[in-house]
Amino acid sequence: MTATDVPPIVLVHGTRFSAGQWSPQLRVLEGDFPVAAVDLPGHGARAAEPWSLDAATEIIAAATEQLDRGPALVVGHSLGGYAALEFARRRPELLRGLVLAGASASTKGAWAKPYRWVAGLVPRIPADRLTRWNDRLLRRLHPPEVVDATIRAGYAFHTLPTAWAEVLGRFDADAMRHVAAPVLILNGEKDTVFRSGEREFARAHPDARIELIPRAGHLANFDDPEAFTGAVRRFALHLPAHG
Repeated sequence: MTATDVPPIVLVHGTRFSAGQWSPQLRVLEGDFPVAAVDLPGHGARAAEPWSLDAATEIIAAATEQLDRGPALVVGHSLGGYAALEFARRRPELLRGLVLAGASASTKGAWAKPYRWVAGLVPRIPADRLTRWNDRLLRRLHPPEVVDATIRAGYAFHTLPTAWAEVLGRFDADAMRHVAAPVLILNGEKDTVFRSGEREFARAHPDARIELIPRAGHLANFDDPEAFTGAVRRFALHLPAHG
């Protein structure tokens, strides 16, 4: 693959986070790829914007077009993974490859019940208390160079109920049938909830494979940044040439 043919990469963060989630990946990928990390509506620099999958899709599309290198490899984590699935359905002409990280569980049926309960609970807890809990958790589990950008950007607790309300009940393995590009399902080995449907998701697509990050959990890009970034990089370099 020549330097002019490497795919642009768009990174899409997970629930309550922001583009800062991808600081460990950006530091490495920027040397080899055109790359952008976006803030979804209601998150980060877009905190004042109302959440919707429609708006999320347009933000991913705009980032791809601004990179101006053709269809992109879209890497979506958790909420961002489901937004990336919606983008793949609506804007297939802008998708060269898809990495689903922590987003290969059905959001339909009984699985969704505890998440609906959490989404209803979050608005009842003061945001400053949630922020302290999140800051302490991230600092206890990860080194500063991995999580400082996420902590500085703050958390979108106010958006969580609306975002989850739209995603829950909407996605299952059938969503993979709308993805017209190769797919890497990239999960933390210990992320038992969000990798629960990975085999069904992979079977629903003709060009999908599963890769696990050993000993990592749901935040696999924090738990082992080198392994996560390496998996994305390898997948990107093996995508078919555009056109």
